[in-house]
Amino acid sequence: MIKKTPGPRVKGVHPALADSLEQSLAAEKIRLLMKLRRSGITDTRVLAAMEQVPREAFVDEAFRDRAYEDNALPIAMEQTISMPSIVATMTQALDCKPTQSVLEIGTGSGYQAAVLARIARRVHTIERHKPLFEIALARFEQLKIRNITPHLGDGSKGWPHAAPYERILVTAAAETIPQILLAQLTIGGVMVVPVGPHVADQQLLKLTRVAEDEVRKENLGPVRFVPLVGSY
Repeated sequence: MIKKTPGPRVKGVHPALADSLEQSLAAEKIRLLMKLRRSGITDTRVLAAMEQVPREAFVDEAFRDRAYEDNALPIAMEQTISMPSIVATMTQALDCKPTQSVLEIGTGSGYQAAVLARIARRVHTIERHKPLFEIALARFEQLKIRNITPHLGDGSKGWPHAAPYERILVTAAAETIPQILLAQLTIGGVMVVPVGPHVADQQLLKLTRVAEDEVRKENLGPVRFVPLVGSY
């Protein structure tokens, strides 16, 4: 059984208030997990990962008490941490095995990567904003997550140095299916990516590379993500 990773204590808060907040967050997490189960998240490994990773450690201090609301929350650089239900849906769709490596495009605060790290052998994650990259790196160190390899760079190019990957997850919306990322996916590999030129038109796609030049596409429904920015 994997030991749960506790979130960091709130600085400058009386211990009794900190304990009360932790108890409240624990209760909110249980309610969230129940909601995820009712909404169709049935993969026990995904549910266990989301139970074990303290989302409150990946949100700004001002939003810590809202960590287990099923809402996107603002983080630095005008970015957001995705809704827990979206994280769960994307992670379940990825269908990652314990022996597989994952490439994540868009580290953000690091929450999605931390969830993936619970179910994958190795997670490579790329962030283009240096302040976010440094914040996420510090969180991974604080929580002693050792199987995440963070990279600072243009995520739209992927990370060919460690390719190919069995799984790729993109946390920003590409205008069209990103062929440069598909090329870094193994045959039989899966990529989950939001696609669409505008917020109102984005669809979450599950792409399975069934052959060198053949991709099977499954539409998982409408989503809203910030745009994928970069050379490609």
